[in-house]
Amino acid sequence: MPARQIEVPRAAVEAALTAFRGQRIVVLGDVMLDRYWWGSVRRISPEAPVPVVEVSRETVRLGGAANVAANVRSLGGAPALIGVVGADAAGEGLLGALAAQGLGAEHLIPVAGRPTTQKTRIIAHHQQVVRADQEDPSPLPEPAREALRARVLEALAGAGALIISDYGKGVIDRDLLLAVLAAAAERHVPVCVDPKESHFDAYGHATVITPNLTEAGGAYGRRITDEAALEEVGFGLLRRLGCGAVLITRSEQGMSLFELPAEHTHFPTVAQDVYDVTGAGDTVVATLAIALAAGADLKLATLVSNHAAGLVIREIGTASTTVGALRQSLTPNGASGAA
Repeated sequence: MPARQIEVPRAAVEAALTAFRGQRIVVLGDVMLDRYWWGSVRRISPEAPVPVVEVSRETVRLGGAANVAANVRSLGGAPALIGVVGADAAGEGLLGALAAQGLGAEHLIPVAGRPTTQKTRIIAHHQQVVRADQEDPSPLPEPAREALRARVLEALAGAGALIISDYGKGVIDRDLLLAVLAAAAERHVPVCVDPKESHFDAYGHATVITPNLTEAGGAYGRRITDEAALEEVGFGLLRRLGCGAVLITRSEQGMSLFELPAEHTHFPTVAQDVYDVTGAGDTVVATLAIALAAGADLKLATLVSNHAAGLVIREIGTASTTVGALRQSLTPNGASGAA
């Protein structure tokens, strides 16, 4: 079946973008610190056949659910970030990075003895050489789980949308998912999920889930190698899970939105240059949620998210975009659309 084509009037795009400001978005998930070591390579190590990176500087950025919250704020929204943080140096760095971007940490729950999730990337000549992860993906202790549930349920009052950023680092579990999804449904709060394969069967009440090709194919049990497989997986997941929609992100091929009963809309990529896709999924789910909270329908929200992703992958490392940049990307000639 050919993908549906749509055209979105410029007035609808502008109305949605204008309504972004002040939208309260709850962000629940795995909060991380992304650390970058930047340098150059001039020789191979005599100890092993690996490059020696001469590090010249270090930067830290927000990762995971924290990067989602940063994207919401960058778009004019008011995120409530809910997750856990360790009592360690990485945790201090994370809190500092949040404060630097004007993001509150009042909903983060400290967990003694558990490391703050941290990813360290070594970059040389604009290319990632290696990544080192420090994390504990085991289930949270019961007091922390109960505290998370209570804070989400409290934050949902008056929220425009809920984002679940599931990186499989131990914050999201089935019981928590079922509780918060049911609460959001009761309050008519749209829910956007950046999913993990191990939890797919619990996403049934979500408004939209946003797996990439590998995640979608893995969850359904079929590798996506062509358009026929893509449609089988997209519609198959939609029917199996019972969620509102499935948005499969396809990197340089854009995005494909699947809605019942049998509606498939493809959004070609708008990226001009691709330097790094790190964090692009965070940008997609953040933009989707704030657009839905602002009153956009799912197709318009997806269109805006596609443009947001196209902007952030022009930069190395996690990044975010703004309403101004989106406005310029979406309406360069007064028209917007999907193929």
